[in-house]
Amino acid sequence: MEGRIITPGPYRATKLWNEVTKYFRAGMPLKKHRQHFKTYGNCFTASEAIDWLHQLLRNNNNFGAEVTRQQTIQLLRKFLKNHVIEDLKGRWGTEDLEDNHCLYRFPSTSPVKTIPNRQPLWKQSSLENVFKEKDNLFKMPHFSKKTPKRQSSVDSQGEQENGQVDMMEEGQGGDEGGPKELTKKDIEDIWGNITLNHLQKILALPSLDEVLNPAQINPAHIMYNMTHTSKHGVVFLQDKTDDLPHWVLSAMKCLANWPRNNDLSQPSYPGFERDVFRTVADYFLNLPGPLLTYEYYELFVNILGLLQPHLERVAIDALQLCCLLLPPPNRRKLQLLMRMISRMSQNVDMPRLHDAMGTRSLMIQTFSRCVLCCAEEVDLDELLATRLVSFLMDHHQEVLQVPCYLQTAVQDHIQYLQRPRVKGQPPGFYFCKQISTQEFEEQKVVTSQAAIMELLESIIRDKNLSVKDKKKKLKQFQKEYPDIYHSRFPTTESEAKLFGDKPTIKQPMLVLKRPKFRNLRY
Repeated sequence: MEGRIITPGPYRATKLWNEVTKYFRAGMPLKKHRQHFKTYGNCFTASEAIDWLHQLLRNNNNFGAEVTRQQTIQLLRKFLKNHVIEDLKGRWGTEDLEDNHCLYRFPSTSPVKTIPNRQPLWKQSSLENVFKEKDNLFKMPHFSKKTPKRQSSVDSQGEQENGQVDMMEEGQGGDEGGPKELTKKDIEDIWGNITLNHLQKILALPSLDEVLNPAQINPAHIMYNMTHTSKHGVVFLQDKTDDLPHWVLSAMKCLANWPRNNDLSQPSYPGFERDVFRTVADYFLNLPGPLLTYEYYELFVNILGLLQPHLERVAIDALQLCCLLLPPPNRRKLQLLMRMISRMSQNVDMPRLHDAMGTRSLMIQTFSRCVLCCAEEVDLDELLATRLVSFLMDHHQEVLQVPCYLQTAVQDHIQYLQRPRVKGQPPGFYFCKQISTQEFEEQKVVTSQAAIMELLESIIRDKNLSVKDKKKKLKQFQKEYPDIYHSRFPTTESEAKLFGDKPTIKQPMLVLKRPKFRNLRY
């Protein structure tokens, strides 16, 4: 029921659709049902399908426990529209499935969505921007919205090679004269390239171009989001016309601090808090686009592949960098929204805002579509958005804070570029060294295994985890990566030693020979 994890990569949403339809077709129980004085075999009612599929989605690692029954109904309607199921007369293509006892069946063949063989239209390694300018010797690869033409690097013998590229740095000195002057554009490009390099390593992808169009990245947004923040880490906007209206901010503050410290007067009628919540919800639901933007839909969908218990830290780091790509007004709205709904869902004093739904579920179902959705209709759109918003609610403080390591990396690189240069020393420069495809694949495997091994060691060393939680996480890790786990704990004794457990085999007790007593009577 847990399903196979669909890892980051191109067309992840399509792969997820095929995965769900495969599990549904293979696992849905088929029975005999009687309807209108006739008996039909190998079929199921709509309610039975909803019950079974709802349980499947909630237990599937790609979706999670926040999936609602109504979302399951919507997905079954899409199954009917795409001929994954049909009614007893073979009809399909409509979306009128309801939670009732109408009978449905599987067609003889299940349609599977085709995953294109071609790469995305923007496929071209972003590292090739290294070659864009001949005088770009003391800068990170120049970041440009124009995709450069493919060029081959020439080795020391002057022969051209084809293969993967590997970023290298060589040399200690610089050109003659004083330090190179960096423009504002140069600094923005450094922010952009260092951020993308870190993101590519976290996702363990050969190229970000599989999930992200480089032409859509604005490095100025990254720099602004990192450098214009309040003491609480929230982006502040110099142009107030892009900010939330004052009445929305007041309503959000009222709900976040309910029932204390409100800008608004205390409620004077029943249902006041529901009206305030509806005001905030209407504003966000009527925004022209999702807060994570249409352009980054594929990127965030791929991050969802990391939302597993043993990869939680990796997912947080990836989301932290991805949210820096957002336009500053979007990032600010996302920060304030997540703070509000997180506080509301944890507030025991918050009155019930919905008759049939708890506060947390209401927050997720209300705002998921205004956080993540695709410009074109995607069959699993709502389920994926629900999964992401649920995770953001629980980890928004870490995800939406400024990553200090990134700031340090940029400052160190700028200092390196602006250092005084000594005359006569060989120039330092960045270049792409061509390596074969086989070498690249070997490096990728080694790097990934090293990162996974480090994850295992971090779980072992974590002193904040209780013994029960640590054993649970190690069991999950063992299930996902049995080979790596076995290399660390080759025997049960080595695993038991970690927790100081006693051996499972008890030592034989010392058996004393029962003494014979002589008859004391004479």
